[in-house]
Amino acid sequence: MKRVAVLGTGAVGQVLSDGFLKHGYAVMRGTREPAKLAGVAAAGTSASVGTFAEAARFGELVVLAVKGAAAEAVLDLAGAEALAGKVVVDTTNPIAAEPPVHGVLHFFTSLEESRMERLQRRVPGARFVKAFSCVGNTLMVNPQLPGGPPTMFICGNDEAAKAEVRAVLDRFGWDTEDLGAVEAARAIEPLCMLWCIPGFLRGSWGHALKLLR
Repeated sequence: MKRVAVLGTGAVGQVLSDGFLKHGYAVMRGTREPAKLAGVAAAGTSASVGTFAEAARFGELVVLAVKGAAAEAVLDLAGAEALAGKVVVDTTNPIAAEPPVHGVLHFFTSLEESRMERLQRRVPGARFVKAFSCVGNTLMVNPQLPGGPPTMFICGNDEAAKAEVRAVLDRFGWDTEDLGAVEAARAIEPLCMLWCIPGFLRGSWGHALKLLR
């Protein structure tokens, strides 16, 4: 049983934590205030709660599931030493506080620098892999869609780390498209904008992206 740390207590963290538990992993949720999640451990003996630092030490695999604007602060609280050498799945997007314009989100990064590039520089000893950033939380685990398994676009500098994340995505029912090194996050993160437009314009959120060959 592999130990997974999920840093974050929002909807994405909840869905991914439940997904890992469903697939037989031991999960510790990381939060600033563990007392607020006191009931999580009751979900099963494989579920627990701790601070960000405690979760980072616990996890063999770490999932960063917080708002993009909070990501660096959460990594600081988790601690570079605890994250060193570990695979960190970066689910975050650099969504700015401004409301969308005609359904298009604002980002606080440019196309010359992604959120994940900044995080990789902040914790160079961690092995970051971008994943789960181009779909809504309700479809992150074993999505059932008429068109078959959707595509999850990933990137990162470490091939072994990407292979480990691909194995998780296989269990979670995804086709995986590896787009290369960390710079590819400049293209992957804006897919969040594309995914959100039908939702903001038409209230349609039950879709995912698929690469066809």
